[in-house]
Amino acid sequence: MVRKARIPDVKVIHKLLLGYAQQGLMLSRSLADMYECLRDFYILEQDGQVVGAVALHICWDDLAEVRSLAVASSHERRGVGRQLVQACLDEARELGIKQVFALTYQPGFFEKMGFDFIEKSELPQKIWSDCLKCPKFPDCDEIAMSIRL
Repeated sequence: MVRKARIPDVKVIHKLLLGYAQQGLMLSRSLADMYECLRDFYILEQDGQVVGAVALHICWDDLAEVRSLAVASSHERRGVGRQLVQACLDEARELGIKQVFALTYQPGFFEKMGFDFIEKSELPQKIWSDCLKCPKFPDCDEIAMSIRL
């Protein structure tokens, strides 16, 4: 079941994301940041356990980012990521957002979801709001992908 995250989910989501960050697959997020951004998050729960999480972060009036997508290793390749990203895309449509992007190391997954490759330079809102603060800037090795809704 995909649902919006709640306060009791924060520490579980944080632990899931931390595992990916420790592997260098995503940037680390603090627990304080997780509480501040809680409303951005969806989780997928199975048998009472959080097995995946994702956030939809609104960047501008017509632009949002799918970020912090993480699936428990025990549930990879079972459609969890697809369901989570679909929830983000559905919400973006409801909000009237025209474009959703992701910065990823898994371009094949996003390509199957209908995303296309783009240049990071096409995302000035992202670069000026988040990327400048990133330890990988300006040598980011993530791949930018986008979908028009």
